[in-house]
Amino acid sequence: MKNHKSSIINHQSLVIGWLYPELMNIYGDRGNIITLVKRCEWRRIKAEVKYLNPGFSESELKSCNLLIMGGAQDRQQTIVNTDLRKHHNVLSEMIENGIPGLYVCGGFQFLGNYYREADGTIIDGLGIFDLYTENPGEDKPRLIGNIAVQSSIINHQSSIIVGFENHGGRTHLGQNIKHFGKVLKGFGNNEDGTEGARYKNSFGTYMHGPILPKNPHFADYLIKLALNVEELEPLDDALELQAHTAIAKRLRIEI
Repeated sequence: MKNHKSSIINHQSLVIGWLYPELMNIYGDRGNIITLVKRCEWRRIKAEVKYLNPGFSESELKSCNLLIMGGAQDRQQTIVNTDLRKHHNVLSEMIENGIPGLYVCGGFQFLGNYYREADGTIIDGLGIFDLYTENPGEDKPRLIGNIAVQSSIINHQSSIIVGFENHGGRTHLGQNIKHFGKVLKGFGNNEDGTEGARYKNSFGTYMHGPILPKNPHFADYLIKLALNVEELEPLDDALELQAHTAIAKRLRIEI
């Protein structure tokens, strides 16, 4: 039975749409792409990355079954915000239909209703996620450091996700969106003690570092959602889990 299921998976293809890799990639988020591709290759699953830079077509976007978007500085985010609006309807439809995605920092904020800068300037978002982000001002500290959250959405022996956060904005979730996890150590979104967001099969987070290499169980969860399978061939994750455990120990959290 296991061999039969593996053969089915091996004939499937993971098509990763990397949104704005040349502009939204300042925190090492390329590591998320590398992790997904390698974990597929090790299982003999074909993985293709589509580099969706400004001017990409709707057909390219629609061909993807997993979307990834990282963070950037203000100038780059302004360019991306303008271009991304051209694809609002298609992206919204894909997210509503359950196409999985990981949106980090700026990519996370773009999907919300708006972002208010420290000087009070309002930047409208796409309104796909029921949330908004506000920078409380330069007199408030950035939220920087290692973070660990307890997630209830991942069926794995460890439901703890670790990462590194670096953000000035505080993101507030609305009624129709769930948080990604409860903060065990670190800051998270805001004073509510939670981090990130989940809507349908899409995830928003402030975790950099990047997040997937040190959380192989979360990487596999995204792959399973994209391929619509319940299980994947197990891998030897000794090195990945050492990185995972090292952050947890630094935060004095038992795995």
